[in-house]
Amino acid sequence: MIPIKLTREKISISIIWLFHISGIMGILYGNSEWFISASPLNLSINFFLLLINCYGHKWFFPMVVLGFLTGMISEILGVQLGWIFGNYKYGDALGFKVLGVPLLIGVNWTLLTIITGAIAQQFYQNFIMRIIIGVSLMIFLDLLIEPIAPVLDFWVFDEGEAPLQNYIGWTAVALFLQLIFHYFRVSVKGWFPHQLYILQIIFFTVLLIKQTTIGL
Repeated sequence: MIPIKLTREKISISIIWLFHISGIMGILYGNSEWFISASPLNLSINFFLLLINCYGHKWFFPMVVLGFLTGMISEILGVQLGWIFGNYKYGDALGFKVLGVPLLIGVNWTLLTIITGAIAQQFYQNFIMRIIIGVSLMIFLDLLIEPIAPVLDFWVFDEGEAPLQNYIGWTAVALFLQLIFHYFRVSVKGWFPHQLYILQIIFFTVLLIKQTTIGL
């Protein structure tokens, strides 16, 4: 028998798979409200594991701070003034808020920027292609989340559905963050970002399918 060497990355990947699969099974076959309410805990764990697996490059933590501040400022302008993303407000599902915006939203902007930037970085050498792929991956995930965000009590737009302005705003903010990420060549090694992105896609796809068929 070949011994399996446990590494920090392997343990972290196992943890996020366990949490996401447990969440999916719980939402499909168990107490969906309880598992949905655990979304902040899941996001916090994802972010913590991202930090301990991807640090090392001199620009990594400055990128974390920039991603958080950019996300929070953009969202505050959106919630308070209707700029960038349109007119919307956040529910209570994502926890403590600053000026109407949950702190976890800033965390989420950082997390998405890093995992999508890392994927683009490891598959493409061209600077422009890295940015395009990184932005596209961020927008794709937003497209999955937007239809079910009001049901999850994440956020809701005044118009009911996310307007075109939201996607234009998302593209602009994502473009800025991906530009900074790749300009400073923030090097992220390993496969943790890829696994986390795949799990995000699987998780929200399952939620979307259930919502459109039998409801959450």
